[in-house]
Amino acid sequence: MPVTGQENPIDPSTPLGALAEFYRAFNARDVDMMVRNWLQTEEASMDNPLGGIRRGWQEIGPVYERIFTGRAAVTVEFFDYSLHELSDAFLAVGRERGRLVAGDTTLDLKIRTSRWYVRVDGRWRQLHHHGSMEDAELFARYQAAVR
Repeated sequence: MPVTGQENPIDPSTPLGALAEFYRAFNARDVDMMVRNWLQTEEASMDNPLGGIRRGWQEIGPVYERIFTGRAAVTVEFFDYSLHELSDAFLAVGRERGRLVAGDTTLDLKIRTSRWYVRVDGRWRQLHHHGSMEDAELFARYQAAVR
């Protein structure tokens, strides 16, 4: 079943709840919820088509703020995934599909995605995200539409 962020209730103390919280924050452009989802330290890292490589929340946060305040509306869901849980960490590996709409431009998105979470104070916090697009033309159009 895809993770969309529309799940109810969302319990960030469970792996699926933490993922659902991320997708709710992203799709609703909710910066405060995104802050709660991510580890707020220099250990956090992200490597994706829009932000490049970013280390620490102070570099990651502005990438989301740019997406959330930009002219393009981007929504995604996580599907075809596997969860790999350890005692205080879990890894989610799968794919995202979604849509970008910016004026007259509409793109159907396909992104390979992994998210690594660690348990902090009884809830999961995102430590690392990696996303990549196989289609170079789609990647270029995506970057141009969001920037």
